Amino acid sequence: MVEWLIEPLTYGFVVRGLIAGMLASISCAMLSTFVVWRGMAFAGDAMAHAILPGIVLAYILGISYFAGALGASVIAVVGIGLISRRGKLREDTAIGVMFAGLFALGILMMSKVAAFQDLNHILFGNILGVNTTDLTIMSVVAGIVVLATALFYKELLVTSFDPAHSAAIGLSPELIRYGLLSAVALTTVMAVQTVGIVLVLALLVTPAAAASLVSRRLSRIITLSIVFSVAATIAGFYGSYYLDFASGPSIVIVLTLIFIICWMSQFFKNWLLKFAF
Repeated sequence: MVEWLIEPLTYGFVVRGLIAGMLASISCAMLSTFVVWRGMAFAGDAMAHAILPGIVLAYILGISYFAGALGASVIAVVGIGLISRRGKLREDTAIGVMFAGLFALGILMMSKVAAFQDLNHILFGNILGVNTTDLTIMSVVAGIVVLATALFYKELLVTSFDPAHSAAIGLSPELIRYGLLSAVALTTVMAVQTVGIVLVLALLVTPAAAASLVSRRLSRIITLSIVFSVAATIAGFYGSYYLDFASGPSIVIVLTLIFIICWMSQFFKNWLLKFAF
């Protein structure tokens, strides 16, 4: 059993991949609760797709994919802010416009300058392809996201549950929301390497969705989200290594199974309570 656990860790690229997966899972889980409770799942999905042109441009220039994705995410956040400014258009409309436009641009660029196989790992993840530079960037981004979430926890809490009260006490719900959207963008950029553009939404939504079935306390939901996300990353990682499955889908499948287990436990708990009374 011990040898089974240790064997993958004898390879440097495997260790880097596992560390990268842990960084992505912790960062996504920290934000997952607020993404779910504030109804920002669409924003997370849109951000994951909007970074595609930046990744393709990075491929063309031969620079880090993270740099290109980060640039595209900044454009997306700024664009959403400008389009929805002063309430002329709803924010979800602005997100939809940026999501569709940037993703279409990315597909167009990819069809002209790169074969699908060249960027296949970006679409579906390649946790074992993380290099030292990528890992360094991911560590910095993860540190920023975790630190920002911890520092502004009270502000996020108040604006998530009572925007009117937060405005009355001098907070800016709009500013906090765009700060959270920026954090989601950073986390999405970081998670692309592990699970890919197509599946990154699962890391941003499923952990908190599962935890919300077990508890209603925000602090406990965040803790459970991190535990579920890390457990799924480790299990998916070993499944990918030993069973020769794709890493991203493996992680997401384990997360989905955790959600189903949580849902079933609550279903049977409610059923038993109803039967008892």
